[in-house]
Amino acid sequence: MAILGITSSGSSSHGSGGPPISGIIGNSPAMQDVYRVTRRVAASNASVLILGETGVGKELVASAIHRLSRRSGGPFVRVNCGALSESLLESELFGHVRGAFTGAVANRTGRFEAGHGGTVFLDEINSTSLTLQVKLLRVLQEKEFERVGDTNTLRTDARIVAASNRDLMKEVRAERFREDLYWRLNVVPIEIPPLRRRRDDIPALVSFFLEHYNEVNDRYVVHMGPGVIEAMQDYHWPGNVRELQNYIERAVVMAETDELTVDVLPACVTGKEEPSDDVPPAGDFESMAKGLVMQGISEAGSMAENVHSTIVEQIEREVIAQVLIACGGVQTKAASRLGINRNTLHKKIKDYGLGGDE
Repeated sequence: MAILGITSSGSSSHGSGGPPISGIIGNSPAMQDVYRVTRRVAASNASVLILGETGVGKELVASAIHRLSRRSGGPFVRVNCGALSESLLESELFGHVRGAFTGAVANRTGRFEAGHGGTVFLDEINSTSLTLQVKLLRVLQEKEFERVGDTNTLRTDARIVAASNRDLMKEVRAERFREDLYWRLNVVPIEIPPLRRRRDDIPALVSFFLEHYNEVNDRYVVHMGPGVIEAMQDYHWPGNVRELQNYIERAVVMAETDELTVDVLPACVTGKEEPSDDVPPAGDFESMAKGLVMQGISEAGSMAENVHSTIVEQIEREVIAQVLIACGGVQTKAASRLGINRNTLHKKIKDYGLGGDE
């Protein structure tokens, strides 16, 4: 199911102002820039770095680049780098030979080998380790690699399209991402705007998801009640189009008539959500953060020399603890919510003495 709204219809290009392939939903000015760059870069073999928050539809733009390119007849291979541990990800990307490690009972073709002549999409590239980044750089520069446990060098003609929900230059400055790999990936950047910056597209997206989930659930919710679109356009959508998709599916299931009304929308969208007893009634987040930091500096004392780590670590520990609670202790979900690698989260849980189910 598409996040931006790609349907199964054809892959022909529209006019220069509209979506690059049939079925992408949205014609807001913010998306026009995405469409323009997508068309231009698709005709080349340049590496592309797609940036955007979780849920904006980065994989769909990567797919559009592939479908509009001369490689459209080849494979489009997807890899979620944040879903696998370093050792499993290395085997997934490069393949392995029998006996390379415990459980390697047969040779296995990796994604770069399978993507020969097509496009390999590396999602959450920011989750890769520095060690693996060296090997990715070699693939980008030399188009060659070895399977895990093998000495024979293989070549690939796969185009690399990567995506990140983090600012990779900040990751470079923090020494969590190699600068040379960053520049090899970031030949042509495409930034997908969050839904709150393309509110004009919300009515079209709602119509698209309504039609889809009516068909899936054998329902006939085709009318919009008063205030529905207005409420959705006023909401800030932290989960972007994926969150909108979720709420429309829920509304289709819960609607009692053929009309989608505000009462089937979540309270957070309609502005009727009751404040939690656990959240202190205070001003805006920026003011609260400033007050918290000032309190930390004051409590640390004027002679303290490790103020930064003391305050930041306490705040980070609380953020991780709260997200773990919200995710039922499931570290995979918590890592995705936090926007960090699962292995990184596991280490921080151990360092901070927090519990987890995994």
